[in-house]
Amino acid sequence: MNRVYVCSCFGITEQQVKKHAENGACTPRQVASACKAGTDCGSCVRRIQAILGRGECPHRELADQGKPVLSALDEAA
Repeated sequence: MNRVYVCSCFGITEQQVKKHAENGACTPRQVASACKAGTDCGSCVRRIQAILGRGECPHRELADQGKPVLSALDEAA
């Protein structure tokens, strides 16, 4: 299995970040709440932003409107 690690501190892969985005995480802070990625050394935050910025967040429109989008994050963690 080919794993591309985004967060070395917590062993979080790009696929895991994308999964959290599918489940409603639209910002690096929301990804951090789901899996701790970006909360230790912080070197992966820009990479997480890039993944989210490529349209991986299907709920971004809801977030931009101020509506809740994090309902499934607890199950994804």
